[in-house]
Amino acid sequence: MITFVRGSLVEKHPTRAVLDVGGVGYEVMIPLSSYDRLPSTGETCRILTVDHVREDVHQLFGFMTETERDMFGLLTGITGIGPKLALSALSGLSVRDIKAAVIEGDIKRISSISGVGKKMAERIVVELRHKISSGEAFEAIAGAADGGEVRAELRDAVLALVALGYKQDDAHKKVMQVTGAHPEAVDVESIIKFAISK
Repeated sequence: MITFVRGSLVEKHPTRAVLDVGGVGYEVMIPLSSYDRLPSTGETCRILTVDHVREDVHQLFGFMTETERDMFGLLTGITGIGPKLALSALSGLSVRDIKAAVIEGDIKRISSISGVGKKMAERIVVELRHKISSGEAFEAIAGAADGGEVRAELRDAVLALVALGYKQDDAHKKVMQVTGAHPEAVDVESIIKFAISK
């Protein structure tokens, strides 16, 4: 199995890249999100890959980040979603947006992906919801809400509340309420204190 390729970037297009690896040209199918992260042609590049082999096809699918490759694996594990549709999903929505839509059960947003209808969107939500950890879920929802990175303290506070027996959704809500009502709560301990006192 080929897990990554490193070589000189010969061609780059929104859906594919070609790398020269020791005199052999590897064509790698990529999502738009990875295309944006590719260096200029002629530069050395490392692309994480998934080697897809069927009796009639042998293709490499490539990603610039581990999170993209992981989501690709989760999506292709769903019945009815092949590698091309999974790549289309990653081109249409970021990994964070896909996770947020799955956790929130946002069928409309997932069905906005080219090639994904309402029934397929429902299947994606049902099959992926339990595969996204509480930390990832909080990061996705909070990140989607403010458009930025999630503070580590907020993520850790959610994980601590889950460990204390709160349901994942309730833990997210409590932490978000605390950050809105108590801006002075900047560390995990104070966030948890305010969250459990309500």
